[in-house]
Amino acid sequence: MSLLDKLQTLEDRYEELTGELSRPEVIANREVYQKIAREQSELYPIVEEIGRYKKVLSEIEGAEELLEAGDEELRKLAEAELEELKKQKPEIESRLTLMLVPKDVRDERNIILEIRAGTGGEEAALFAGDLFRMYTKYAESRRWKVDVIDTSITGLGGIKEVIAAIQGKGAYSRLKYESGVHRVQRVPATEASGRIHTSAATVAVLPEAEEVDIKIEEKELRVDTFCASGPGGQGVNTTYSAVRIVHIPTGLVVQCQDERSQIKNKDKAMKVLRAKLYEMEQERLERERAMERKSQVGTGDRSQRIRTYNYPQNRVSDHRIGLTLYKLDRFLEGELDEMIDALITHFQTEKLKEISAVESA
Repeated sequence: MSLLDKLQTLEDRYEELTGELSRPEVIANREVYQKIAREQSELYPIVEEIGRYKKVLSEIEGAEELLEAGDEELRKLAEAELEELKKQKPEIESRLTLMLVPKDVRDERNIILEIRAGTGGEEAALFAGDLFRMYTKYAESRRWKVDVIDTSITGLGGIKEVIAAIQGKGAYSRLKYESGVHRVQRVPATEASGRIHTSAATVAVLPEAEEVDIKIEEKELRVDTFCASGPGGQGVNTTYSAVRIVHIPTGLVVQCQDERSQIKNKDKAMKVLRAKLYEMEQERLERERAMERKSQVGTGDRSQRIRTYNYPQNRVSDHRIGLTLYKLDRFLEGELDEMIDALITHFQTEKLKEISAVESA
């Protein structure tokens, strides 16, 4: 599918959604309305860019027609305009291509930020504290809320470990590439000889898990009823009021015979089953989160680094994209957008290359 075909598909979808939002039955259903409105708002920036692109294409066509005109002055004007338009065209195409990269469904989530001192002792703990203050200042600049969940402070005011929740629109999309080992090069305050020391801290940025919604289909259950019994097998009643439920996909078995009513016993058993399934899902998510954290931060060794903060040169360098900024002082005050924007563009481009390779295979 060509770029223009893809763009037309998106425009058609946007128009379809706009029409849906005016239907009375959609307006009456708040949940459906919000879902459609959310998708429409996500498409709006792309549709705007498509409009600019089509306008440039139309103006290029018009300028090329003027080149065929007999009037010398008109031809000169058309040549100048065409030169400018041909500069704009690839720029817009590049922006549109990046906008077509599928979004990470987790991008709008809040995050759990974890920072731990790595190699370097007390100096590493002081650097971990600097990093946490840096991210806190960045969060404040974007009006995000920061809640410290747990922290471990050293005797000199450094941070062995800090875990915080950051709540705000797009928090994960902006900070997800901060995960990894951050290395610092500076002269510690405790160093009498003035030698530069290297130490490290690890950063993990995890999308906040949404509340697990346990949905159980009737076909997943086998429900057996039996006569409730008392201690030692003594009969409590002769009706089939006791309930045993087997959750077929997991093999979980729950039962209840406290109530004389079969309906009440089933309700209680279902509550127990939901609680057990919820706990299983939470444990699975925690295992995945632990694996993701391990893959993100490595061992915390100085050699495994994504970024270096060099104080003597006022330099911060990201080794994944080869970007160096000579404004470390401002960077540590939370001015991270230039670096973050470059990282997002880089990884979106890499993702686009992967998609293009798959499509052309």
